[in-house]
Amino acid sequence: MASQDWFDKDFYAVLGVSKDVTPAELKKVYRKLARKYHPDSNPGDAASEAKFKEISEAHSVLSDPEQRREYDQVRAMGGGARFAAGSGGPGGAGGGFEDVFGGMFNQGGQRTQFRQGGGGGFDDIFGGMFGGGGFGQTSGGYRGFGGPQKGRDMTATTTLDFQTAIVGETITLQASNGKPMKVRIPAGVHDGQKIKLRGRGEQSPDGGEAGDMVLTVAVRKHPVFELDGKNLRLDVPVTFAEATLGATIEVPTLGGDPVRLRVAPGTPSGRVLRVKGRGVHGKDGVGDLLATVQVAVPAHLNDRAREAVEALAAALPAENPRDDLIARARA
Repeated sequence: MASQDWFDKDFYAVLGVSKDVTPAELKKVYRKLARKYHPDSNPGDAASEAKFKEISEAHSVLSDPEQRREYDQVRAMGGGARFAAGSGGPGGAGGGFEDVFGGMFNQGGQRTQFRQGGGGGFDDIFGGMFGGGGFGQTSGGYRGFGGPQKGRDMTATTTLDFQTAIVGETITLQASNGKPMKVRIPAGVHDGQKIKLRGRGEQSPDGGEAGDMVLTVAVRKHPVFELDGKNLRLDVPVTFAEATLGATIEVPTLGGDPVRLRVAPGTPSGRVLRVKGRGVHGKDGVGDLLATVQVAVPAHLNDRAREAVEALAAALPAENPRDDLIARARA
């Protein structure tokens, strides 16, 4: 939506870029300026805050292809002219609205007059150009083409326990204005995830839409479980005998009682056993618990155990389990 001050402000000059600047170059320049003039980097500096608002306004227009096109058209037509009442305004001496646009609407050699009241005035002529948001008469004078300004977005971070992140919970944050803010954390958020909270940022300075809050979530590691999409993963140690002969073992679950799993005879390390429905409950279904088998090798053997292992080794077929590995490496 075009704004009256587009005729006065050179947004390209504000950002220090040329009129043919690419979107990527524009974004790079804006980020550099925003870091330099951001109020958080210049506390109490009114000039920096004003500059930050100025470059933010310029970027918001030039980064939007449709707004940039309209802005370029307005600047090309107006040449930077001002809408001023009195000597430079409608119906006044040179330099005003009619001087800039009057030549566009000649009828029979007579210059079209832009009236403040009634039909056919400049509001009618330019209303379509600017989305119907033309100059309307209000108690405070003429309003601009654009609507109210949106409030500035804010950022925040929070650290959650692993289980809170998995099941979801309503937490209370301390807002920048010192007031507590309740936020619903959805189930299954992961470390580093950003959650956009619409309308929870700064209020608009002129009654418009409030800004948004972007919340970055940090999740503490769990000593047993890891999150993998909707699934929960853990490593489960089993003895050599359990892996070789087979066994039924107990596996812990997050926040619940252990479940029993069957380990088939001859199960190797790395095999994944699945427990259906014991993962994350989300809008698109429930994940599973994935238990990865790790065969535990005894670190210490007494004489009897050593003799038993030696007897087992002698009884097993003579084969090298690494033969296939070596062959594939040479291929």
